[in-house]
Amino acid sequence: MSMHIGLIGGIGPAATVFYYKRIVQVFDDAAQPLHLTIAHTSARMLSRNVAAGRAEEQAEEYQRVAAQLAAAGADVVVITSMGGHFCAREFAARSPLPMIDGPQAVAANLKAEGIARIGILGTRIVMETALYGELHELSVVTPTGAQREQVNDDYVAMAIAGAATPDQRARLIGAGARLVREQGAEAILLGGTDLNLVYRDANPGYRVIDSAALHVDAIVRTALLAP
Repeated sequence: MSMHIGLIGGIGPAATVFYYKRIVQVFDDAAQPLHLTIAHTSARMLSRNVAAGRAEEQAEEYQRVAAQLAAAGADVVVITSMGGHFCAREFAARSPLPMIDGPQAVAANLKAEGIARIGILGTRIVMETALYGELHELSVVTPTGAQREQVNDDYVAMAIAGAATPDQRARLIGAGARLVREQGAEAILLGGTDLNLVYRDANPGYRVIDSAALHVDAIVRTALLAP
Protein backbone atom coordinates (compact mmCIF):
# COMPACT_ATOMS: atom_id res chain seq x y z
CA MET A 1 0.00 0.00 0.00
CA SER A 2 1.28 3.48 -0.85
CA MET A 3 1.80 6.21 1.74
CA HIS A 4 -1.41 7.50 3.32
CA ILE A 5 -1.47 11.31 3.04
CA GLY A 6 -3.19 13.36 5.73
CA LEU A 7 -4.30 16.90 4.82
CA ILE A 8 -5.22 19.58 7.34
CA GLY A 9 -8.03 21.22 5.39
CA GLY A 10 -10.29 24.24 5.57
CA ILE A 11 -7.54 26.90 5.75
CA GLY A 12 -9.13 28.07 3.48
CA PRO A 13 -11.58 25.83 1.64
CA ALA A 14 -10.37 26.81 -1.83
CA ALA A 15 -6.81 25.91 -0.89
CA THR A 16 -7.95 22.49 0.31
CA VAL A 17 -9.68 21.89 -3.01
CA PHE A 18 -6.52 22.92 -4.87
CA TYR A 19 -4.34 20.45 -2.94
CA TYR A 20 -6.87 17.64 -3.23
CA LYS A 21 -7.53 18.02 -6.95
CA ARG A 22 -3.85 18.34 -7.83
CA ILE A 23 -2.84 15.28 -5.78
CA VAL A 24 -5.66 13.23 -7.28
CA GLN A 25 -4.64 14.23 -10.81
CA VAL A 26 -0.99 13.31 -10.34
CA PHE A 27 -1.85 9.92 -8.85
CA ASP A 28 -4.31 9.28 -11.67
CA ASP A 29 -1.66 10.18 -14.25
CA ALA A 30 0.78 7.81 -12.55
CA ALA A 31 -1.88 5.06 -12.40
CA GLN A 32 -1.17 4.64 -8.68
CA PRO A 33 -3.68 4.10 -5.86
CA LEU A 34 -4.19 7.13 -3.64
CA HIS A 35 -4.71 6.88 0.13
CA LEU A 36 -5.71 10.30 1.48
CA THR A 37 -7.72 11.71 4.37
CA ILE A 38 -8.73 15.35 5.00
CA ALA A 39 -9.50 16.67 8.48
CA HIS A 40 -11.06 20.11 8.84
CA THR A 41 -10.05 23.15 10.87
CA SER A 42 -11.08 26.80 10.77
CA ALA A 43 -9.74 29.50 8.44
CA ARG A 44 -11.11 32.17 10.77
CA MET A 45 -9.27 30.68 13.73
CA LEU A 46 -6.07 30.55 11.71
CA SER A 47 -6.51 34.17 10.61
CA ARG A 48 -6.99 35.32 14.22
CA ASN A 49 -3.97 33.35 15.46
CA VAL A 50 -1.74 34.61 12.65
CA ALA A 51 -2.75 38.23 13.32
CA ALA A 52 -2.08 37.84 17.06
CA GLY A 53 1.12 35.79 16.65
CA ARG A 54 -0.34 32.89 18.60
CA ALA A 55 1.85 30.14 17.19
CA GLU A 56 1.48 27.75 20.13
CA GLU A 57 -2.31 28.02 20.08
CA GLN A 58 -2.48 27.25 16.36
CA ALA A 59 0.02 24.40 16.73
CA GLU A 60 -2.23 22.94 19.42
CA GLU A 61 -5.19 23.08 17.03
CA TYR A 62 -3.13 21.40 14.31
CA GLN A 63 -2.13 18.74 16.82
CA ARG A 64 -5.80 18.03 17.51
CA VAL A 65 -6.56 17.66 13.80
CA ALA A 66 -3.40 15.64 13.14
CA ALA A 67 -4.48 13.19 15.84
CA GLN A 68 -7.66 12.59 13.81
CA LEU A 69 -5.55 11.95 10.72
CA ALA A 70 -3.27 9.57 12.61
CA ALA A 71 -6.31 7.69 13.90
CA ALA A 72 -7.50 7.38 10.30
CA GLY A 73 -4.20 5.74 9.35
CA ALA A 74 -2.31 8.65 7.81
CA ASP A 75 1.48 8.33 7.57
CA VAL A 76 2.26 12.03 7.07
CA VAL A 77 0.52 15.36 7.70
CA VAL A 78 0.32 18.40 5.42
CA ILE A 79 -0.71 21.98 6.25
CA THR A 80 -2.65 23.08 3.16
CA SER A 81 -1.78 26.76 3.56
CA MET A 82 1.49 28.67 3.24
CA GLY A 83 0.15 31.28 5.69
CA GLY A 84 -0.75 28.39 7.97
CA HIS A 85 2.91 27.39 8.19
CA PHE A 86 3.63 30.33 10.53
CA CYS A 87 3.64 27.84 13.42
CA ALA A 88 5.24 24.94 11.53
CA ARG A 89 8.17 24.60 13.94
CA GLU A 90 5.88 24.58 16.96
CA PHE A 91 3.58 22.07 15.30
CA ALA A 92 6.38 19.77 14.13
CA ALA A 93 7.60 19.49 17.73
CA ARG A 94 4.24 18.11 18.89
CA SER A 95 2.71 16.50 15.81
CA PRO A 96 1.89 12.79 16.04
CA LEU A 97 2.86 12.49 12.35
CA PRO A 98 5.87 13.65 10.31
CA MET A 99 5.11 16.82 8.35
CA ILE A 100 5.92 17.56 4.70
CA ASP A 101 6.94 21.22 5.03
CA GLY A 102 5.73 23.67 2.35
CA PRO A 103 8.22 26.56 2.67
CA GLN A 104 11.15 24.13 2.70
CA ALA A 105 9.88 22.54 -0.53
CA VAL A 106 9.52 25.99 -2.11
CA ALA A 107 13.02 27.06 -1.13
CA ALA A 108 14.57 23.87 -2.51
CA ASN A 109 12.81 24.32 -5.84
CA LEU A 110 13.74 28.00 -6.28
CA LYS A 111 17.36 27.23 -5.44
CA ALA A 112 17.42 24.36 -7.96
CA GLU A 113 16.03 26.70 -10.65
CA GLY A 114 18.75 29.26 -10.01
CA ILE A 115 16.36 32.15 -9.34
CA ALA A 116 18.25 34.97 -7.63
CA ARG A 117 15.62 37.68 -7.05
CA ILE A 118 12.05 36.71 -6.19
CA GLY A 119 8.97 38.78 -5.34
CA ILE A 120 6.48 37.44 -2.80
CA LEU A 121 2.77 38.02 -2.32
CA GLY A 122 0.82 36.53 0.58
CA THR A 123 -0.05 37.25 4.18
CA ARG A 124 1.86 39.93 6.07
CA ILE A 125 3.97 37.37 7.94
CA VAL A 126 4.81 35.45 4.75
CA MET A 127 6.09 38.66 3.15
CA GLU A 128 7.84 40.05 6.23
CA THR A 129 9.70 36.81 7.00
CA ALA A 130 10.48 35.92 3.36
CA LEU A 131 8.39 32.76 3.74
CA TYR A 132 9.48 32.07 7.31
CA GLY A 133 13.18 32.58 6.63
CA GLU A 134 13.46 29.69 4.18
CA LEU A 135 14.39 32.01 1.28
CA HIS A 136 17.41 33.52 3.05
CA GLU A 137 19.74 32.51 0.20
CA LEU A 138 17.76 34.62 -2.31
CA SER A 139 17.21 38.32 -2.79
CA VAL A 140 13.57 38.80 -1.81
CA VAL A 141 11.36 41.79 -2.62
CA THR A 142 7.86 42.45 -1.28
CA PRO A 143 5.30 45.24 -1.22
CA THR A 144 5.95 47.80 1.52
CA GLY A 145 3.90 50.08 3.73
CA ALA A 146 0.24 50.51 2.82
CA GLN A 147 0.63 48.27 -0.24
CA ARG A 148 1.78 45.39 1.97
CA GLU A 149 -1.19 45.88 4.27
CA GLN A 150 -3.55 45.92 1.28
CA VAL A 151 -2.08 42.67 -0.09
CA ASN A 152 -2.45 41.06 3.33
CA ASP A 153 -6.03 42.25 3.78
CA ASP A 154 -7.05 41.18 0.28
CA TYR A 155 -5.47 37.79 0.76
CA VAL A 156 -7.10 37.09 4.14
CA ALA A 157 -10.55 38.17 2.92
CA MET A 158 -10.20 36.06 -0.20
CA ALA A 159 -9.02 32.97 1.72
CA ILE A 160 -11.97 33.12 4.12
CA ALA A 161 -14.49 33.72 1.32
CA GLY A 162 -13.00 31.14 -1.03
CA ALA A 163 -13.35 33.57 -3.93
CA ALA A 164 -11.73 36.78 -5.22
CA THR A 165 -13.61 39.95 -6.10
CA PRO A 166 -12.66 41.86 -9.28
CA ASP A 167 -11.08 44.62 -7.15
CA GLN A 168 -9.01 42.13 -5.14
CA ARG A 169 -7.90 40.46 -8.34
CA ALA A 170 -6.81 43.75 -9.92
CA ARG A 171 -4.93 44.94 -6.81
CA LEU A 172 -3.04 41.67 -6.34
CA ILE A 173 -2.03 41.35 -9.99
CA GLY A 174 -0.94 45.00 -9.90
CA ALA A 175 1.12 44.44 -6.76
CA GLY A 176 3.03 41.68 -8.52
CA ALA A 177 3.60 43.86 -11.58
CA ARG A 178 5.14 46.60 -9.42
CA LEU A 179 7.57 44.13 -7.85
CA VAL A 180 8.73 43.10 -11.32
CA ARG A 181 8.78 46.57 -12.86
CA GLU A 182 10.08 48.62 -9.93
CA GLN A 183 12.11 46.16 -7.85
CA GLY A 184 13.49 43.82 -10.48
CA ALA A 185 11.85 40.58 -9.42
CA GLU A 186 12.55 37.75 -11.88
CA ALA A 187 9.25 36.08 -10.92
CA ILE A 188 6.43 36.42 -8.41
CA LEU A 189 6.03 33.68 -5.83
CA LEU A 190 2.44 33.12 -4.80
CA GLY A 191 3.19 32.79 -1.10
CA GLY A 192 -0.43 32.05 -0.23
CA THR A 193 -2.28 28.99 -1.45
CA ASP A 194 -5.51 30.87 -2.19
CA LEU A 195 -3.75 33.20 -4.64
CA ASN A 196 -4.47 30.61 -7.32
CA LEU A 197 -8.01 32.03 -7.17
CA VAL A 198 -6.55 35.17 -8.78
CA TYR A 199 -3.86 33.76 -11.04
CA ARG A 200 -5.20 30.44 -12.35
CA ASP A 201 -6.93 32.04 -15.36
CA ALA A 202 -4.86 35.24 -15.51
CA ASN A 203 -2.15 36.36 -17.91
CA PRO A 204 -0.42 38.98 -15.74
CA GLY A 205 2.50 39.63 -18.06
CA TYR A 206 5.13 38.27 -15.67
CA ARG A 207 6.28 34.86 -14.47
CA VAL A 208 4.30 33.39 -11.60
CA ILE A 209 5.47 30.51 -9.37
CA ASP A 210 2.80 28.86 -7.24
CA SER A 211 4.14 27.83 -3.83
CA ALA A 212 1.22 25.46 -3.30
CA ALA A 213 1.98 23.64 -6.55
CA LEU A 214 5.60 23.17 -5.47
CA HIS A 215 4.42 21.86 -2.12
CA VAL A 216 2.06 19.39 -3.78
CA ASP A 217 4.88 18.18 -6.03
CA ALA A 218 6.97 17.47 -2.92
CA ILE A 219 4.05 15.64 -1.28
CA VAL A 220 3.49 13.48 -4.33
CA ARG A 221 7.19 12.66 -4.74
CA THR A 222 7.38 11.64 -1.09
CA ALA A 223 4.27 9.49 -1.33
CA LEU A 224 5.12 7.78 -4.61
CA LEU A 225 8.70 7.03 -3.58
CA ALA A 226 7.69 5.59 -0.21
CA PRO A 227 8.34 1.83 0.14
